Amino acid sequence: MNNSQNRVVLTGFMGVGKSSIARHLSHLLKMEKLDLDYFIEGKEKRIIAEILTDVGEPRYREIESECLREILEEKDAGIIALGGGAWTVEKNRDLIRKHECTTVWLESSFEHCWFNIRQSKKERPLAQNKIVAKDLFEKRQKVYCLADWHFIIKPEYTSYEIAKRIAEEVFSLTV
Repeated sequence: MNNSQNRVVLTGFMGVGKSSIARHLSHLLKMEKLDLDYFIEGKEKRIIAEILTDVGEPRYREIESECLREILEEKDAGIIALGGGAWTVEKNRDLIRKHECTTVWLESSFEHCWFNIRQSKKERPLAQNKIVAKDLFEKRQKVYCLADWHFIIKPEYTSYEIAKRIAEEVFSLTV
């Protein structure tokens, strides 16, 4: 992508709606989107849960970082949705900054995220139960706040409404 400053990277806890918001934002801004988790699954030819189970979280984070680098250096996606833990890795944050992307933290309550996690068909090995997930949620909040922009997600907001707000505030577009 020639103008990397127009790239937006969405971060936030699992279940907050990064993928859905990225889809709507892509449509509103007429920009290609890329979901890091789906990119990894395509490249590895297996789902994230299997990768985590087979190789462990440290090796998974290495794979995730390699894929993020590839996306930022070789793909034209203007909207990138990270996995819930990608932003917590310092070298990923450095890589995103190096590529002059605008980062957006999608914040919601744990209860909202937990509800979405439980409703999802996606297996989440790092959130196998509510206690483990809540502990992870609390630890990650301290790092998510390092993003450039901060949008609070409330259950009454649709993913389209949030994408519209991001388009208006981050890109100064009226949609």
